[in-house]
Amino acid sequence: MRYKRFKSNSAILNSLLKIINERIFYNNGTPTKVPLMTLVGASNEYPEPDDGLDALFDRFLLRYEIDYLKDNNNFVAMLKGAGTEKDLPKITLQELEELQFYASMVTVPDQIYNVLSQIRTELQDEGINPSDRRFKQSLSLVKGKALLSQRQEVEETDLGILSNCLWEEVDQKQLVKKIVESYSKDVLTKKLEDIQQNMDDIIGNVDVDSTDSVVEASSKLKYLDDELVELMKKYPQKMDVIEKKLQELRKEKQKMSEAILGAI
Repeated sequence: MRYKRFKSNSAILNSLLKIINERIFYNNGTPTKVPLMTLVGASNEYPEPDDGLDALFDRFLLRYEIDYLKDNNNFVAMLKGAGTEKDLPKITLQELEELQFYASMVTVPDQIYNVLSQIRTELQDEGINPSDRRFKQSLSLVKGKALLSQRQEVEETDLGILSNCLWEEVDQKQLVKKIVESYSKDVLTKKLEDIQQNMDDIIGNVDVDSTDSVVEASSKLKYLDDELVELMKKYPQKMDVIEKKLQELRKEKQKMSEAILGAI
């Protein structure tokens, strides 16, 4: 719910803030409790910085920007009305209350608090300043993420959801995502990404017409091969993921070997 002045006056906006913050609505001066559990809003534009809507917008914890359909098949399906009668997943109010209770019981280790502090500092260095309230409320998101992954303790991988929480303006989204993801990926994922980047650099810089260049590139790929083999020993539970990357690398090594033989 984010459009210019929200198409409403300040009295209505203040009433909405009261509902969000205190779950109370004043009806002719009489306070009435509001059993609010979830608030969803939608808009097709953002307000100007001086619209005075920062406080209200800050209460919407998750923020998603939805673009036009990019896939032509989905576009055609939309025109045909396909899938409009599809059964959607349902959840009862009791089930939602139970999930909220179980999520509140998820523990957050000190390491996660330290990582959140580092994310906050890096965002501030970039001129992005999510409110302290937003960081505090973000704990409910990462707890819920851990619960959905059937865990009772938050891990760094759960922090990825904050990419949709910590940006203030739409042009900050990509930078926020980059910063958050740099902290939310597990050690293995980071190592595999580094190996992939090194492999791309080696292959991209090799001169196939130079035997020396090909030999040097092949030697570097051999080093990455050894690194992947060690990762397989260290992370046997992720054997399939590491082995897939290893097979990709060995195909490139084979091409290098063929190039060397062809040059002899």
